[in-house]
Amino acid sequence: MRELRILKPIVKLEDAAVLDGVIARVHGVVDAVLKPRALEDVLHGVPAGHPLHPAMVLVPAGSWIGAAVLDLVPGTERAARVLVGAGVVGALPAIAAGWADWARSDRQQQRVGIVHAVANETAWMLYAASWLARRSGREGLGKALGFAGFGLVGFGGYLGGHLGYRQAVGANHADAVVHTFPEGWHAIGELDELPEEEPVRGEIGGTALFVLRRGGRVDVLADVSTHLGEPLSDGVLTDPGHAGATITTTRGSVFEIATGDVVHGPATAPAIRFETRITGELVEIRLPRP
Repeated sequence: MRELRILKPIVKLEDAAVLDGVIARVHGVVDAVLKPRALEDVLHGVPAGHPLHPAMVLVPAGSWIGAAVLDLVPGTERAARVLVGAGVVGALPAIAAGWADWARSDRQQQRVGIVHAVANETAWMLYAASWLARRSGREGLGKALGFAGFGLVGFGGYLGGHLGYRQAVGANHADAVVHTFPEGWHAIGELDELPEEEPVRGEIGGTALFVLRRGGRVDVLADVSTHLGEPLSDGVLTDPGHAGATITTTRGSVFEIATGDVVHGPATAPAIRFETRITGELVEIRLPRP
């Protein structure tokens, strides 16, 4: 099947280095706003276990779709105005969550993402102006501004689909491990061969492993961050001698080693954790059973 013509220029956006200067400046502003780590975690969706932005955009998108339909029906001006206003207000948290995710994406994702943001926020301004025009009785202008905003929302939504499904922004980049790791117990070496409180890298069946020994306890995670797939072993280990030891990835996600749980985003899905046992001197691992 032939691709839509719009796809090729969007793919080219991924390599549009001309956007990098703007991205750097905007990134600095977003970082300053998101300085409270708890705020950033909420916007990423860490408590929810998945990104918030895709769900939050349903409020403005649904409101504005409803308003566009009502604008074609005589006598529904008041209801259309209410929906336009609801979308303008409801878009604000969605915008904040989108910028949080954008700031922790890779450069190709950020290039497409900043155009996505410009389209959607221009649409937001058009809808805000539409609401003001409707409120002052200029229904014709309000409808025109609304339909212009609606067109940009559609374009922004297409870019959002590209980001989410073609570039995998917000996806769990470690999920394949659950489906490809061989069943059963597998030896990863002898206990005495593992250094104390120093992570080592292993491999079973093509799956890279992050291994940390602490006395007679061995914790094993898949050596891939759920955020963007960066190796956990390239990160910074904190408090290896304590039960709550963590690993901070090169992209800033923090995982608890004993459980794989996300301590801080941008990751929202936990790291893949393996069950371990010691048989004689051999350390063996397997995926947890359902």
